[in-house]
Amino acid sequence: MSIVPQAVTPPQEWKQLYVAALLEKDSSRVPLLIADAERAIVLRARQLFGTPENNLREGEALDDALHTLRTLRGCLATREQSVRAARAGSAQLLN
Repeated sequence: MSIVPQAVTPPQEWKQLYVAALLEKDSSRVPLLIADAERAIVLRARQLFGTPENNLREGEALDDALHTLRTLRGCLATREQSVRAARAGSAQLLN
């Protein structure tokens, strides 16, 4: 029995979405791009799981990419918390 994903995407699509998330300069768009890249990576991983070929290198690249995206998401969250804290501190100083 083979597992076939609902949608078949080109193998390189996840890479394009991953790079787009990493290189985006507009920080307000990054979370959406991260989510798009994560979906494509998970879909590709499922595609690889359902094939008999040995795709160890791509599988490792997928794992690395997911880890990097999660780290980037965490950095963005930390940055946003710092900005909020700084604004709150500035507001208190003005009062």
